[in-house]
Formats: sequence, structure tokens, C-alpha cells
Amino acid sequence: MKILVTVKEVAEAEDDFEIDGLDIDERYLEYDLNEWDDYAVEEAVTIAEDGDDVEVVSVTIGPERAEETVRMALAKGVDRAIRVWDDDLESADMLDVGTKADILAAVVEEEDPDLVFSGVQANDDGFGATGVALAEVVDMEWGAVVNDLDLDAEGGVAHVHRELEGGVEELTDIELPAVLTIQTGINEPRYASLRGIRQAQRKPLDVQGLGDLGLDASVLESAVSRTAMFEPESESDVTVFEGGAEEEAGQLADLLRDKGVVEG
Repeated sequence: MKILVTVKEVAEAEDDFEIDGLDIDERYLEYDLNEWDDYAVEEAVTIAEDGDDVEVVSVTIGPERAEETVRMALAKGVDRAIRVWDDDLESADMLDVGTKADILAAVVEEEDPDLVFSGVQANDDGFGATGVALAEVVDMEWGAVVNDLDLDAEGGVAHVHRELEGGVEELTDIELPAVLTIQTGINEPRYASLRGIRQAQRKPLDVQGLGDLGLDASVLESAVSRTAMFEPESESDVTVFEGGAEEEAGQLADLLRDKGVVEG
């Protein structure tokens, strides 16, 4: 059995930052493994540990910098990893959901997994669409926002709990092969041990370009583009109280009386 896990390197900006063109200036960014993908990795590795003859492969779309993120997945128990990048991807203005789904679909075709795990969404853009879009492209059964999974590998069925709106949970059976988007809380992601980190350096990391996947630059064509980036302006006024606790309490009481919240 083979499980393919899509992972993404996401950027977190400092509290104070500057915008450079259509992006946040690199000086103010720190990169890490996407939180939702961390749970997807843990779910796949746990299945491999509990089962027989299960291979876990991770794939990411990203520059050389993203190898540190991929190696973190390897350190947590992933068997091997694939990083997709080349000059065409480097020069692309942006990679929309459709483009990512098409690229990942080529990897799915190459790897032929029984299960594909993807995080529900990414910390940075929060679209929550890549996993489901991938399922559509590869024509697999799918389940989104999975927060509990009971896998019957021999029967070729995944019994999943899906988190729906309003606190409702759905229990459904999904036939393999399938794409599942994994919700946070489904498990407790492990920390990468020092031994795992050392072993990760020896595990295979395959770098492929679009041509290696049978694709060309036309896959990057998109109707979506970024036109501007800016910090939204605050439309509310803030009143700052200064002094000791009693002084601040008195100032707050005066403000509330002025606003008509309390009577004098």
C-alpha cells in the first residue's frame, strides 16, 4: 500500500513588516511546514507503523528552500519525498489552486498511490481547495475535512468522520483509491527526534521539473492574478488608559458613562 501526502511550506510574517511589490519583504518571513499538513503526515506515518508493507511518500511544490520543510516530514517517518520545481515555476507570478492540482495530479499518476492525504487548508492562503481539486483532476473518490479515520486496507474502504458546518459530523465510507483532506485534531503530530532528523538526511529526495512529469509551461496559465497587496487600515478608534489599576478603572467608567452604556 502506498500513501502520498501533499505538504506545503508556508510563510509567517513578523508583527511589523514591509510590503515589497506584490509580496511581503522576505526579511520579515519565516517558513515552516503547514500546520494542517503536519496532521496529514502524522496520520499517514501512523498507518504505516500499524500496518504491513505501507510506503509513505510526500510531495511539495516549492524552491530549494522548501527542502528543509520536506526533510521535516522525512524526519517524522515519511519514507521518501518529491519536490517539484524548475525555472518555469520560479518565474510564475502565482500558482493558483488549479495549477497546483494539475501538477500534483501528474505526481499521483506517476506514483499510483492507494491514498492521497492533504491538509484541509494552508496557513497562508486558506483556500481549502487544493485537495478536493486534485481529486477532481485524478477522478478519485474524496472526503474533505476528515477528523477521524478507520482504514480497512484489505477491504479497500476508508471509514471516515467528516466535520461539517454547525458542529455536525458525517460518517461515510469511501472506496480506495481516494483523496482525503485531513483536519487538525485528528491526531497528535509527533516531534522529529534527533535520530529521525539524522536519518532524514539519508532518505531519498527526488527533485523533478514540469518536463519530468510530462507537463510544460502551459500548465501555469491562469485566469487568476494578484494585482495589489496592502495592509488594511483600521476603521476603529482605540482609547488607551494610563495609570494604576484604580485610575484606569475610573477612566473606563467615565468612558462608559459618556457612551451611555452605564448611568452616572
